[in-house]
Amino acid sequence: METAARKQPSGIGIVGIGSFVPEGLLTNADLEKIVDTTDEWIKERTGISKRHRVDEKTATSDLAKEAAKRAIADAGLTPEDIDVIIVGTATPDMFFPSTGCLVQKEIGATRAVAFDISAACSGFLYGLSLAEHFIKAGTYKYILVIGAETLTKIVDWTDRTTCVLFGDGAGAAVVGEVGPGRGFIASLLRSDGSLGDLLEMPAGGSRMPPSEETLKKRLHCIKMEGNKLFKAAVKAMASAGASVLADSGYTSDELDLLVPHQANLRIIDSTAARLKLPAEKVLINIAEYGNTSAASIPIALEEAKRGGLIRPGMLIEMVSFGGGLTWACTLMRW
Repeated sequence: METAARKQPSGIGIVGIGSFVPEGLLTNADLEKIVDTTDEWIKERTGISKRHRVDEKTATSDLAKEAAKRAIADAGLTPEDIDVIIVGTATPDMFFPSTGCLVQKEIGATRAVAFDISAACSGFLYGLSLAEHFIKAGTYKYILVIGAETLTKIVDWTDRTTCVLFGDGAGAAVVGEVGPGRGFIASLLRSDGSLGDLLEMPAGGSRMPPSEETLKKRLHCIKMEGNKLFKAAVKAMASAGASVLADSGYTSDELDLLVPHQANLRIIDSTAARLKLPAEKVLINIAEYGNTSAASIPIALEEAKRGGLIRPGMLIEMVSFGGGLTWACTLMRW
């Protein structure tokens, strides 16, 4: 007597992806005219050649909605199919309403629950983890996760160590059921608030409301202790990447592609070295975009898919690190 083959359960993963960056460009040559720096200095220390920059009228939600539309179209869905919108951002349009609600309105996702999460550069991976668990619980079917930033609006253009780093952009992914053997395998989320002062925007909230004094002191801009942050970032990203691989029963040799947060080329190279990954297995596009915080991983992922660098069945690991401090890692089978 024949027995029916056991059906392998479907996985949960990315079913559509999209990105969007503004047309405006800010090159290293442009920065040479603004602050005491050189193209050579920037490239040597960061790996960045240019970054995209919004105009005065463009807000984070404007970038996010375009990336969202492209991700939904890539998934073969309509905005009405989306159950939840999660936006990871450190540069919301305003404190409230959330950027997620503004995106919901703009794309016509009338059924969706919408909210923001604040995990800085780790926001996109935090959002993917939330989406996976929502769907596993059977609560929702399709979740739109967006990482979007307009960081050039909060940089101190007199600080040459930070203003050269950041760019604007958005990336989005639709999360839903995928085929058996595909999708998310494992995730790790971590934070350490005791080191939060290494990367912060001090003023603007309830601790230090806007005032003439905070404006004069440029406390509404990004403040960063680069050397300490560099060491913490490499240690955290490498540790997270290694832990997720080991806990999932994989080795770095089996990994097809690492998609790291595009913070700084030296951080990326040091992380890859600790994971014993060759250059051809590490996705790097920081030269073209700079550090776009929560948007960097989805922008890189979409660009890689569009360029044919990602193929079905590839084992991909994404790892990030940002203000909070926060860090995260997600392993998936594309």
